[in-house]
Amino acid sequence: MLPIGDDNSQRRRFPIITYALMAINIFVFILELMGGDAFIYAWSFIPLRFLSSPIDGIITLFTSMFLHAGWMHLGGNMLYLLIFGDNVEDRFGHFKFLVFYVLCGLAAGLAQYAVSLYSESPTLGASGAIAGVLAAYLILFPGKRVRVILAVWIVNLPALLVIGAWIIIQLVSGLGTLSDATATGGVAYMAHIGGFAAGLFLTGFFRTRARQITF
Repeated sequence: MLPIGDDNSQRRRFPIITYALMAINIFVFILELMGGDAFIYAWSFIPLRFLSSPIDGIITLFTSMFLHAGWMHLGGNMLYLLIFGDNVEDRFGHFKFLVFYVLCGLAAGLAQYAVSLYSESPTLGASGAIAGVLAAYLILFPGKRVRVILAVWIVNLPALLVIGAWIIIQLVSGLGTLSDATATGGVAYMAHIGGFAAGLFLTGFFRTRARQITF
């Protein structure tokens, strides 16, 4: 069930922050290709390194959310940010959306850190921040129709179903990896869960209450 679009007819603001974040992620990925593993290791969030020296490692909580493990990782994240980010930015406003995005990314990194203190595996990607965006979209537009590829069909499904199915998968998978939280490689499910939880909590503070919720 792959989302490919939604209805933007009621969007009032040009999503400059969403597009800027996408551009930064793509630019940093090009730097990754040029810098190789040394670049990725230097700027990724590594739990054990942070545990050993929080002051030295704190910057990587920020930089890691702009790194990606490959083209598919980058492409999937940017697709979700493009579909869901513009509407959330429209509701929050540009500056609030940027702050919201970064806070969700930080929460995601800390959530993964909490279950993998001694891991030397790099944690990287925009997925945690984008999980927060999905949570905000779920609250703000639960009934908005999202176009998804379902098997060989393109269908319109409510955001509640699309995003609800996504977070259920993260929760089940995250619980399944807790017993092996320091394993190398794989998907940082707890980062997704942490970012989503932060998004649920923060949306109430960042939404513009003067506007009506669109269903």
